[in-house]
Amino acid sequence: MRKSFFAAALTALLATGAAASPMDLTIIDRAVADFTGAEVGQPGGAKLPVDRRLRLANCESALDMQWFGRDQRSVQVVCPGAGWRIYVAVDAGFSNANRMPQQFGEAIIKRGENVSILVRGKGFTLTRQGAAVEDGAEGEWIKVRASDQRTETLRALVLRPGQVGIDLP
Repeated sequence: MRKSFFAAALTALLATGAAASPMDLTIIDRAVADFTGAEVGQPGGAKLPVDRRLRLANCESALDMQWFGRDQRSVQVVCPGAGWRIYVAVDAGFSNANRMPQQFGEAIIKRGENVSILVRGKGFTLTRQGAAVEDGAEGEWIKVRASDQRTETLRALVLRPGQVGIDLP
């Protein structure tokens, strides 16, 4: 009887340990890279990988990602099912040692290029994928088309390579 009790206790302990396995943090790194359109350490991507010392509950549902902060220098990553939320710092600098300095007026978005369209309002930011209808340099307004729209175009401000924005009043 004593052996069966210990066997049952050990089985229960192992089962709870397996159920509480921590989140694979490389999944979060990949999700942030997909969201920002740039790899970790690259301009526009996460500054660093998620701290490997974190022990987050495994997320069974889809991660909810959105820009955080007025200057969008972080990505908020939320797992609604597990109840955790973290912030990943984003490298807002767009020049690196391997890239020549951008010439004034140089197009950083080309016609037909896939872009992230950010629609920002007071306290929120929505992100949608689309395509540039015309070339544009940083700070210029260009026409873009949302991915699921065939004819309607929007005017958006070129923020950085691969990203345009529309600010709502």
